[in-house]
Amino acid sequence: MVALTFPDGARREYPPGTTGLDIAKSISPSLAKRTVAMALDGALADLADPIERDAKIELLARDDPRCLELIRHDCAHVLAEAVQTLWPGTQVTIGPVIDNGFYYDFFRNQPFTPEDFDAIEKKMREIIARDRPFTKEVWSRDEAKRVFRDKGELFKVELVDAIPEGDEIRIYRQGDWFDLCRGPHMTSTGKVGGAFKLMKVAGAYWRGDSNREMLSRIYGTAFARPEELDAYLKQIEEAEKRDHRRLGREMDLFHFQEEAPGSVFWHPKGWTLFQILESYIRRRQAEAGYVEVNSPQLMDSALWVASGHMEKYREMIFLTEPRADDERVYAIKPMNCPGHVQIFKNGLKSYRDLPLKLAEFGKVHRFEPSGALHGLMRVRAFTQDDAHVFVTEQQIAAESLEINDLILSIYEDFGFSDVTIKFSDRPAQRIGDDAVWDKAEAALMAALEASGRPWSLNKGEGAFYGPKLEYVLRDAIGRDWQCGTVQVDLNLPGRLGAFYIDEHSSKVTPVMLHRAMFGSLERFTGILIEHYAGHLPLWLAPLQAVVATITDDADDYAREVVAAGRHAGLRIADDLRNEKINYKVREHSLAKVPALIVVGRKEAAERTVSIRRLGNERQQVMPLDTALRALADEAVPPDQRRMREAA
Repeated sequence: MVALTFPDGARREYPPGTTGLDIAKSISPSLAKRTVAMALDGALADLADPIERDAKIELLARDDPRCLELIRHDCAHVLAEAVQTLWPGTQVTIGPVIDNGFYYDFFRNQPFTPEDFDAIEKKMREIIARDRPFTKEVWSRDEAKRVFRDKGELFKVELVDAIPEGDEIRIYRQGDWFDLCRGPHMTSTGKVGGAFKLMKVAGAYWRGDSNREMLSRIYGTAFARPEELDAYLKQIEEAEKRDHRRLGREMDLFHFQEEAPGSVFWHPKGWTLFQILESYIRRRQAEAGYVEVNSPQLMDSALWVASGHMEKYREMIFLTEPRADDERVYAIKPMNCPGHVQIFKNGLKSYRDLPLKLAEFGKVHRFEPSGALHGLMRVRAFTQDDAHVFVTEQQIAAESLEINDLILSIYEDFGFSDVTIKFSDRPAQRIGDDAVWDKAEAALMAALEASGRPWSLNKGEGAFYGPKLEYVLRDAIGRDWQCGTVQVDLNLPGRLGAFYIDEHSSKVTPVMLHRAMFGSLERFTGILIEHYAGHLPLWLAPLQAVVATITDDADDYAREVVAAGRHAGLRIADDLRNEKINYKVREHSLAKVPALIVVGRKEAAERTVSIRRLGNERQQVMPLDTALRALADEAVPPDQRRMREAA
């Protein structure tokens, strides 16, 4: 007999080979009707699979969050059937689930276009309405290759060849149509429902190889309920309005060009914003006891071999070619940690020197694929607000908690109050003794519990050298962004020969905590722009105010206002152009300038200003000194405001 344990703790025995559907029917017909899949020891499985071993079982209804992946997977199969029905001879390749949806790659002479979507979606709804069951068959390798070759599905033949020997060749049918697939699936096509939409098309090389065939990729999304789809589509629409690339042009912050793919050309206002972020982090980490260092941009590749990075990240590292007068190969640094270990090693360190907190705004370069580059969010050259804290094993817990609190308070200052933390523990392939891993994981867990923040477990997803915390911010329209990290490194200091002298005069390898708060300053800038839709808080705005004249009679007064504003610490400029005031208002509003100060002959005579705030049609007339004092007070960064209030 097979012993199955249910979520309520009940334990029942069944004959081997009993299916999940059999079990659901034995409990109640209504349960069997609403169950679409099962989980055995947490792994999703077909409801029709025979159960041959003891396990924890969960019978899953369609609205279970875990079934969203199955809804999207099934929808991809329905898409493929619809396409082959409408365009016979089209070859199907792969159709995985991805974040927020799925895609399917097709091979045909004429690529698909969005104009094809209406016909495809109509056919998909017909297939879903037929509600054909998903049934699994296991074929021999030779049979599978023969059938797909006879159908002209040559890409599927390649996929069969790629399946490791000994693995099952699984075929899923939905009526007469079938596909090679690992599974699992829900019980029938009807369970997909109507909350789906095709989103876009793109080109993609087969197996990502530019020497192979170009495929036509159709992206789609699907949800359990129509209201969830509607909410997602609204989020997409809002995200397009907030796209940092468009806002970056309108605000004149930065641009990209082909001569430097994945590298940012910062314009004056964009670089001002970048420096505001850098200055803020510099103040916060100096207050927390960090000392700032700078490591070389170019180092002998032998260092990266010794650190282990060359073995794991070789394809991402930019390398020089040897020269006749110098045969060494140099690497443009892809990360800062080996350089910080070299700084730690320079001079003898005692346990009294620990924790030693080394921070750097380190410019790093990584060879990201050109197709993955995306504005500020995915670049090849970026700046990390990086730090490495060298500690004893006994200091891991206290320092991890201190870093955690610092990171969370920084996100609060930038308007991110919805933050979750992912805890990634030891992977199967790792270095270091389990006893040391136990200490490291316990230390990070203590920091988590003390933070009081929600967190989730990424089982087995830690780095090979130690466990880590990842900080995920939720923005104004509900999107999640992984930014900061705390990683416990049990490996690198030892590989590079770092040690300190303990209280017993023995050499001991330090533990190194990797810490990033923004992560990438470029990416965090993009997140901020989209979070605020370009309407940055006054303390962050690169240009905080513009003084615009109504007539040239007020030009001298406008210059006086700008001078007084700069003396008060504001980033302020004038607009004395011979343009109508409404034109100036529209232009500076598009550029997201927070405060527009309008002056004319009357304001000059009375020494007043008329202030209009971004997003507000109302104007407020105020005495000049009062207006500048109010703006200057509002423009104080939150960390400096706290220090001022505490004084």
